[in-house]
Amino acid sequence: MITSESSSSMERSMRRLLLAVAMLGTVSAAHAADLSDLPILRGSFTDGLSKTSHNWDGFYVGGQFGFATTDVDFSHAPKTMTDFMLRNSILEAPVGGWSLLPSNHVQSTGFGAYVGRNWQLYDAVFGVEANYSYMKNVSSSASDSMTRILDGETAPTGHTYTYVTSLGGGAALKLKDYATFRGRVGWDGGDFMPYAFAGLAIGRAEVSRFATVSYIKHDDYDESIVLGGVTATIHRQDTIDTGTFNKTELRTNSFMYGWTAGIGVEYAICNNILVRGEWEHVGFSDVKDITVGLNNFRVGIGYQF
Repeated sequence: MITSESSSSMERSMRRLLLAVAMLGTVSAAHAADLSDLPILRGSFTDGLSKTSHNWDGFYVGGQFGFATTDVDFSHAPKTMTDFMLRNSILEAPVGGWSLLPSNHVQSTGFGAYVGRNWQLYDAVFGVEANYSYMKNVSSSASDSMTRILDGETAPTGHTYTYVTSLGGGAALKLKDYATFRGRVGWDGGDFMPYAFAGLAIGRAEVSRFATVSYIKHDDYDESIVLGGVTATIHRQDTIDTGTFNKTELRTNSFMYGWTAGIGVEYAICNNILVRGEWEHVGFSDVKDITVGLNNFRVGIGYQF
């Protein structure tokens, strides 16, 4: 039998239990609300770990300064001139193959400007760029002469034709400026971007050269004579022809065409300011039989729109 005192005690216990459950529920709800603000539960925790990346997409312009080493090969500079002067002769082929002049190495500085456009696809950056460089003191010259004895035409029996041939010449070249049109591919490294490029090049140079060819044609043969009843053989050499040719050329603006390739790296400062360093190789086709190639080491600063 349950007494009134026991019933009162049970009611107090039930009220305490209900109060405890209500408090627990309130605390649980508060904790759940706090946990919902955690980055890992909102899906933003990975954003906190991701890198900050500069947006390389867009147009840019800049200026640059560089140091260049240039190789100027004059070895066959007189060739087309000697080929013209000696055309249709037995001397044309051998004289045209002579390496008369040396290859010179020139160092200089230069400056210029560039403009380009980038397109970014995830971490890959693709672009096109026009680049202009004005070169200071890229000039070189050389001159020399040489003499050789060359075989002549087929002579009558007992005779031999030879040519004592001399070639003199010289050449000079001054590279004024050049422009390149290149495609670029780079990798988004955040605030820096390493890149490689390749494209076409066109240069402007002042070129001069001259050549002088002279020859003496000899006829060598043996002649028998009788002296005092004794037959003797005497070697004779007659000069049967001579010739001298001269040719000079000068062009103040000769255009050279070629290719370019290189590597570099750009770094973004204050989002829109870009600094760069790069190495560029340019190889030009022959101009007046002179070959020009250069390596340009440059630094630049630009602005991205």
